Amino acid sequence: MGLYNDHVMPRLVGVVCGHKFFDSWRRRVCEGLEGDIIELGFGSGTNVRFLPTAVRRVVAVEPSRTAREVAESKIIGNAFNVTFVDLDSTHSLSDDSLDGALCTFTLCSVDDPGVVLRQLLRVLKPGAPLHFLEHGLAPDQRIARWQRLLNGLERRLAGGCQLTREPLAMISESGFVIERNEQEYARGPKPWSYFTLGVARKPLHW
Repeated sequence: MGLYNDHVMPRLVGVVCGHKFFDSWRRRVCEGLEGDIIELGFGSGTNVRFLPTAVRRVVAVEPSRTAREVAESKIIGNAFNVTFVDLDSTHSLSDDSLDGALCTFTLCSVDDPGVVLRQLLRVLKPGAPLHFLEHGLAPDQRIARWQRLLNGLERRLAGGCQLTREPLAMISESGFVIERNEQEYARGPKPWSYFTLGVARKPLHW
């Protein structure tokens, strides 16, 4: 599984999640970002071409060396600077230092979303936004049953990705204030296609 997880899966995820089907979703979730931002789950840089020109710097949280290598060609020529860090390295970032955060299809696979989200809260400036796009547990019981049945296989084959997490609950329970959100089925198999897109903010007094 080492070869698969370290080399095959990052490239496979980059191809699947980089499909043009996702373009409109990524464009919408990136709208309004500016200044120095942190992206949780930078992957192979799929969001780079959708970032607004107002973005100056991206702190890219991505543990996969393979994904970083694939991302290099997408980073070249952009006006903003990209600095790669591991998840553990985010502890070295200063409190209240970043203007925004971006997270797309990542909360489904991190080991402890609460810990990760609270770390984002720490490094964001008061009132700074978290822009998020995630898939999660469907409201329809029939689809939700399929998601629970498939969840174990999904975790093994997709790097720990889970079909049964609830993004809005995770984000609000960590301390963010949900500002706006949209939830709907995208095209494709429904167990993987219930999307949540939105913006949350770090409270002014956190």
